Amino acid sequence: MTESAAAILSCIREQAQAHFSHAKGSHDWDHTLRVHRLCRRIGAAERADLLVTEAAAYLHDIGRGHQDRANGTLCHAEKGAAMAREMLSACPLSDERRENIIHCIAAHRFRRGDTPRTVEARVLFDADKLDAIGAVGVARAFLFAGELGARLHSPEVDVAQAKAYSIDDTGYREYLVKLSRIRDRVLTDTGRRLADERHRFMAEFFDRFLEEYEGER
Repeated sequence: MTESAAAILSCIREQAQAHFSHAKGSHDWDHTLRVHRLCRRIGAAERADLLVTEAAAYLHDIGRGHQDRANGTLCHAEKGAAMAREMLSACPLSDERRENIIHCIAAHRFRRGDTPRTVEARVLFDADKLDAIGAVGVARAFLFAGELGARLHSPEVDVAQAKAYSIDDTGYREYLVKLSRIRDRVLTDTGRRLADERHRFMAEFFDRFLEEYEGER
């Protein structure tokens, strides 16, 4: 990476980190750094523009606090893309790279948003999803449930009927409605190889979790 590219990324990282001073643990700066490391690994293997993928990784969740305060009614990917457009206006980037970074942010969300159209957007999408599965994904699912004040498990509640951001938005609900589906949504060859192993561990964990919860083991 050139000296100028490193300087641009350092500036973007500093600006992005300032948005996480009051972030909740499930989507804090540590999550951003884990996604950044995965972006570097997957991006290098997929021959992506690493300046774009790394910048997008730093910025991808800067709108998350707005979504949390709105209890999920606001899309953090859309908000973050708008915020990033303003932040990047002063950076010495080509228009193509700037628009690609903004697209990566807008397209990184699992449940809705733009379809990732560039290799860099696909890399960010996969990196963000990989951090939601496996051992880290299990830990984050229960951390998020704790932030909401949710129960450990709500066996008497139909998961399909349980409301998001409620006492029944448990770690197991997150697994069933989202995390169990992530492996099949991963877009890159490198990401799929990583997702297979992480998914296998996570599925085994939740099978064991239910058995222990019911006193069967």
